[in-house]
Amino acid sequence: MREHRVNPVDAIWLGMDRVQNLMVIECVMFLDGPVDRTRLDRVLQHRLIDAYPVFSRRPTVPRHRWAKARWRDVPDFDLTKHVREVRLPAPGDDAALQEYVGRFLATPLPRDRPLWDIHLVEGLSEGSAIYVRLHHALADGIALTQVLLSLTDATPEAGDGQDGGGARHHGVGDLIEAARRAAPEVTNALRPARVRAGVVAAVRTGISGAGVLSKLLLTRNPESPLAGAAGSHKRAVWSAPIDLQLIKDIAKRSDATVNDVLVSALAGALERYQLEHGGRSVDIPTMVPVNLRPMHLPLPRELGNRFALVVLLLPSGLSTAAERLAETKRRMDRIKRSPEPVITFAMIQGIGRLGRRLSRALVTFFAGKASGVTTNVPGPREPRYLAGTRITSLLGWVPGSGDQTLGTCIFTYAGTVRVGFKTDTAVIADPEHILDAFHAEIDDLREGLEAAGRR
Repeated sequence: MREHRVNPVDAIWLGMDRVQNLMVIECVMFLDGPVDRTRLDRVLQHRLIDAYPVFSRRPTVPRHRWAKARWRDVPDFDLTKHVREVRLPAPGDDAALQEYVGRFLATPLPRDRPLWDIHLVEGLSEGSAIYVRLHHALADGIALTQVLLSLTDATPEAGDGQDGGGARHHGVGDLIEAARRAAPEVTNALRPARVRAGVVAAVRTGISGAGVLSKLLLTRNPESPLAGAAGSHKRAVWSAPIDLQLIKDIAKRSDATVNDVLVSALAGALERYQLEHGGRSVDIPTMVPVNLRPMHLPLPRELGNRFALVVLLLPSGLSTAAERLAETKRRMDRIKRSPEPVITFAMIQGIGRLGRRLSRALVTFFAGKASGVTTNVPGPREPRYLAGTRITSLLGWVPGSGDQTLGTCIFTYAGTVRVGFKTDTAVIADPEHILDAFHAEIDDLREGLEAAGRR
């Protein structure tokens, strides 16, 4: 029986499932028609199971506190047990799909089998959807996004899944290029040689490192309508596709990036939500994952986690959309020049070696510094196809931990943007209000762009 060790960082997430927040990455693919199940099974077998052994292995339970968990082959592994087909009742709209996804957001993945599931959802008023659940212990969000894109093709005719080891590289090139375009400063700064150099520089000077550690220790999640004790029920909502060209035009006019515009729209949405719920508008901290893998190399067969987290204080306390955008850009630029990703990555590695109980306590402590996690994934520029069916858009949430209540996913794909929110209903029972506020903030930014054009 084949097996491999669960590395210390992966072990953190393997042991962090809680009733309040599960360590499960949730993804939704929207498609313009039904999926050929036979063809999909072939794709999954060759490009997922054969390419990455962890998808046919389950974690073993350590016999004592300091023992290491291992990924071990499941005897007679059956792919079909991980793929379920469902049909939603009429009208099969977004609300029905959101309600279906919400049923599983607090449901743990069984530990007696590999830690993933796929739901093929039919009965939608437009096309179909695929809902994917993957445990964070398998890999980080950017790696699992690459894995999911490796299942896709550039044309509906290409690839029936029987192309052997080369399948590991399908669909990833667009994502790599998009990631480089989105954050070249961060991507370049975090190459392994520069990471080592950054650590040495931070240790030598002590100044930057001390500033980062001070930020991590002193940041707190302020009292607001977005903060509170998390419960066991979650909701997910998402937008219709937004024209990416509009976001690019706003960014160009403001001397900002697409990422700056979208993150500032999130800040504005949270400002509006706080005021709507009788709160005083304050800046809201969120955690942002940063990829640390060399983007030009294929993923390792064992996958695993290799990422850092930075804390971004969203400027939700400012009064206008233009001010929020300018301040978002300033704060994002500061993070890009900071050694914070390097230092937090070293901290995550260290936490993973401290044993389950202490690791859990430290992760909970740092999770309490933020409202949740925000991801902004730059996907392929051109449409992709899954088993011959065109993907129209994608979303994916990484998990929160501790009492975090708000997960935000922004995904750009084929000329459009979707934003999705996953909230804890004990604190944020009405996430559609945040979604409406996000659209209102984009409208304000667009009106500013139009007004500038008339001058």
